[in-house]
Formats: sequence, C-alpha cells, structure tokens
Amino acid sequence: MSEEELKHGYIASRDIVEEMEESYLNYSMSVIVSRALPDVRDGLKPVHRRVLYGASDLGANWNRKYKKCARIVGEVLGKYHPHGDSSVYDSLVRMAQPWSLRYPLMDGQGNFGSIDGDNAAAMRYTEARMDKAASEMLRDIEKNTVDFQPNFDDSLEEPTVMPTVIPNLLMNGADGIAVGMATKIPPHNLRELVSSLVAVLNNNEISIDELIQNHIQGPDFPTGGYIMGIDGVHSAFKTGRGRVIMRGKATIDELPSGKEVIIITEIPYQVNKANLVEKIADLVRDKRLEGISDLRDESDKDGIRIVVECKRDAIGDIVLNNLYKLTQLQDSFGVIMLALVNGVPKVMTLKEMLGHFLDFRRVVITRRTKFELKEAEDRAHILEGLKIALENIDKVISIIRGSKNPEEARNSLIDMFKFSEKQTKAILDMRLQRLTSMEVEKVVEEYNELQNLIKKLNDILNSHDLQSDIIRE
Repeated sequence: MSEEELKHGYIASRDIVEEMEESYLNYSMSVIVSRALPDVRDGLKPVHRRVLYGASDLGANWNRKYKKCARIVGEVLGKYHPHGDSSVYDSLVRMAQPWSLRYPLMDGQGNFGSIDGDNAAAMRYTEARMDKAASEMLRDIEKNTVDFQPNFDDSLEEPTVMPTVIPNLLMNGADGIAVGMATKIPPHNLRELVSSLVAVLNNNEISIDELIQNHIQGPDFPTGGYIMGIDGVHSAFKTGRGRVIMRGKATIDELPSGKEVIIITEIPYQVNKANLVEKIADLVRDKRLEGISDLRDESDKDGIRIVVECKRDAIGDIVLNNLYKLTQLQDSFGVIMLALVNGVPKVMTLKEMLGHFLDFRRVVITRRTKFELKEAEDRAHILEGLKIALENIDKVISIIRGSKNPEEARNSLIDMFKFSEKQTKAILDMRLQRLTSMEVEKVVEEYNELQNLIKKLNDILNSHDLQSDIIRE
C-alpha cells in the first residue's frame, strides 16, 4: 500500500471516529436530559411529568373518578411520549406504590404489585387518578407559571417542568442511570423538609450542620427500618455523596415454651421481602445460619411480619446479628445527590437543593402574580369603560339608537368618550339589566375591589419580603 493510500485511510478512520464520538455524545446528552435524570426543580423525569400532565388532561384528579390506566397510558403515548407503553405504565405503577415512594403521586385501584416483587395487573384491569400530592405539583399550571415546549409532532405543548408547591426531589427521592453518571437520592420526611426550607428562607447563611441538628435528621424511607450511624447521612448532605446503612426493625419475644422468636416488622428500603425470606431459608438449609427452627411470612395488608423461631438452645440476639450480617435485613443505600440544574447534571449538597427549590418557587410566584395582574388590569379596563358608560347612559343610548349599524355606533362611542376597542365591545354587548341601580353598584364595587387587588399584586412583584412570605405560607 502506497504512502498516499495509507494517508487517505488514516483520514477516513479519523473522520469515522469523530463522527462516532459526536453521535455518542448526542446520545449521552439525550439520555441525561430527556430520560434518566430528574430536574432539581420538580424532581421528575420527563416520563413521570408526562404521566401526571396526561392524567390532568383527562381530569383524573384526586377528587374525581378513577380512570382506566390503559386510558391514561394511551393519552400519554398519543400526545407526549412516543415510546413503548410498558415504560409509561411501569412509571405510573411505581408512582402508586407506597413502598416505592414516600408520598405516592398516583392513587391506584386494583393490583399494583407488591413488596415481594410481584408485577402489577395489566393496565386494562387497573385504574388510577392523581394523588393529592400530585395535584399540589400541578397547582397554577394554567397561570403561565412555567414554560411549555412543543410535543414530539409539534401538534400540542407540554410543560418543561411542573410548578410544584412541594419539594418532590427530596420528598420522594430519585433513581436513575444515565451515560457515565447516576443519581440515587433517598426520600425524606415532608415536615422536616418544610421546616428546612423555612429555615433557609429565614436565614440564607444557615449551615448544613444547623439544618441537620434542628430540622432534617436524615432520610425517611417508606418501608421504615433504622439508619445506623450518622456519618453517611452527614457526608451525603454536605458533599452530595454518602453511604447510608439501613437496618430492618426486629424485636425478640419469648414463647411460653421458653424458645425465643424474632419478629421482623420493617425491612430496608428497596429490599424484596420474598427474596429476603428465601435467602434466610437458603442460609438455614446450607447450615451457614444456625439456631433457627422455623421461618414464616405472616405479612398481610396491614403490614410486614416475618417470624423467625429460634431453637431452644439458641440466643435470639446472636441469631439476629447473623441475620443482619448475612442477609439484606441490613443493607446500604449509596447516595448520589445528582440532578439537572438548567439542563446540566450537577451533584449538590442538601442546602443547594433546598436553595434551587426556593429560587424556583420565587419564579413561579412572580410569573403567577404577573398573570393575575394582567387579568385584573384587563378586567378593570373593561369595568372602567362600563362605569363611564353607565354614568352617561342617556348619551350612550342616544348614540347607539342614532347609529345605522354597530360599526357606526362603535366609532361614535370611541370618538365621544375615547373608549378603547375592548371597552366599546363590552358596552355594546351589555344587557339591559345592567342599567338597574343595583347592577351599577355592582360594577362600581367590583371596580374598587380590582383596584385594591392590582395594588396588592404590584406590591408582591416589587417586594422580595412579600414573595418570601407567600413561599413560607
């Protein structure tokens, strides 16, 4: 092969490599932004956001009737999420499982799986609607509080983020594996989160140590159990990464026969209960775990109850310690507090996450106030015209009666009273009953109320403290 041919071959190979690098980078960013990682503002991935928005479109609110899951999935697939139906239904199911989410966002009716790893029934059998928490996430979405973007075929628009009132990212946590990065955020108690948010709002210089000491002690897992040691929690809150050791809740009772029995009522988060029981049985069979004479799973709809009977000569505490050592009755949760900030993945401390949520709340409140202010000003503008017309009703009637057509009446009214187009239309559309003295008083009363509302809304827009009061409330 000649030197020239070698050179051309090298250039072609380099071009292919560069093209592959660019394609892989585009794929990576698509996975990171559009699939695997939650947004720091509402704590949702695109599929979860679309499920909630689709359910809202169908009117499946917490105080309305349940809708078939197949109908919700169809709505989401047809309008917003052009992928397989299983990805949408699996996301919906997880949002309805109380052992998966600390505060479920969907209220399911039917078989939505179990903590034993059983699958949910097919979507044609199950029904769902939004939970109260989800309704708080969509509050004021119609008031231009968030940006919308075109859907996959540009026929509709979908929200880029939910105008949530509650800090969902920390409240329910998140799990996601992207390309070259992953997120694993544990759920937290909402009362503690609210207390922490108010503390940061009152004092932006508050330290993470103060937050931990006075407001938020650590994660709060939906399946209960204990957190062993605080070093992992402190590391996660202060650096965005840490390892939390979880341990199931177990008590040791003594039977009338004198034998001790271990009763497990809570298990670590994301541990499959059936697998845990099977693992204990395998260890006993292989003689790696001694001192156990019987094992029963007595769990029911009221809660978990795994009964481990010890042999007569066995010591319950030793058996329990071996269970912690050899099974998932003690497990770890590797915290990676990573989320999208302005579309860019970032590992954050607890205070940074709280700060981003508070900043977002301020943006939502400002946009909502501007929307309400414009509506109030538009209505006040109409009422101002009606007020002037009612004060000069005889002139107005004579102008209308003396005009050949509506167009002439409109122009005459504008010339005489300097009304705007909107005011003139409202006057010409006015019904005769508005001419009674009671109706005139109502117009004046509504106009005065609107003036007070406009002043209040302007005060909110111009005052950082008033905005903080609304966020706090």
